[in-house]
Amino acid sequence: MATRAQIGVTGLAVMGRNLARNLARHGYAVALHNRTQARTDSLVAEHGDEGTFVPTTSVEEFIASLERPRRVVIMVKAGAPTDAVIDELAPLMEQGDILIDCGNAHFADTRRREAALREQGLHFVGAGVSGGEEGALLGPSIMPGGSAESYASLGPMFEQIAAQVDGTPCCTHIGPDGAGHFVKMVHNGIEYADMQLIAEAYDLLRQGLQAEPAELAKIFAQWNNGDLESFLIEITADVLGHVDAATGRPFVDVVLDQAEQKGTGRWTVQTALDLGIPVTGIAEATFARALSAHPDQRAGRTVDPARPRDNGPRSRPRGLRRGRAESVVRVQSRRVRTGLRPDGSGERRIRLEHQPG
Repeated sequence: MATRAQIGVTGLAVMGRNLARNLARHGYAVALHNRTQARTDSLVAEHGDEGTFVPTTSVEEFIASLERPRRVVIMVKAGAPTDAVIDELAPLMEQGDILIDCGNAHFADTRRREAALREQGLHFVGAGVSGGEEGALLGPSIMPGGSAESYASLGPMFEQIAAQVDGTPCCTHIGPDGAGHFVKMVHNGIEYADMQLIAEAYDLLRQGLQAEPAELAKIFAQWNNGDLESFLIEITADVLGHVDAATGRPFVDVVLDQAEQKGTGRWTVQTALDLGIPVTGIAEATFARALSAHPDQRAGRTVDPARPRDNGPRSRPRGLRRGRAESVVRVQSRRVRTGLRPDGSGERRIRLEHQPG
């Protein structure tokens, strides 16, 4: 093969696809493999001009296309699918090669996999990736665990493609084995609490001020220009300002009010219980998500989303004025940065609230 790829990506759904494009845009030759060949072909056809891609049609060709030490990013569903891909790749790899799981794996699974692959002479890195599909393409926050040797090989590459804040990459070596996925788990748990707080602030303003979504969009946009500036506040303002094209009504009034979860918030709460650490905000947010999935179990009347919202004749509370939302709720936030290093070094290297994940 004429071109030796510097890194490979297997699992080319949107997250894997965008991460591969991000790497290629930064000058890295990227080998591509997917169980469904059509995804590999479409990536090259649609974005082949963004950099150097090395498409492959088999696992054997994929591994053979990589320069040593081989670096392979796995972007598939957590759990059994990840184990299946590892079992397929590991026998074809050699001592010193690196497997990187960039999915939302449970940190205990990452510790198990790292120990097993270490026995085979391979490095296994559990790397949390935050920022969603857009972040994967334009610059995510990356939380790699694993050995120091693996980070020496991966660090320069990951730091280059990560989001940059004041010239500092949102990437640092978190710690051994499952540390990266542990931090990503807690990051998502914190995000659960942030999103629940935003939802409750919205409800207080909607019910207390009788404010319409368009007005609330302006309030959240104003908040985003101050101490509350964050990606979550920004997209809340965007969502509240969005109008459903089919009905002409505010999107927030017609969207199905059921939230899914990938498990990371639940794992955070379970781990906190095991450690005896109170995480009440995260726990209540996780419970709220679970309850949202079961509308038949909710207290109160069922609201027909096809009917306009009827808030009844109640009057606005005394002292409240439209546009003065801070009279109803005053929310404080601070940026969360961590590195999980005993000496505190690296604390300011990663901004966990950077994007949702």
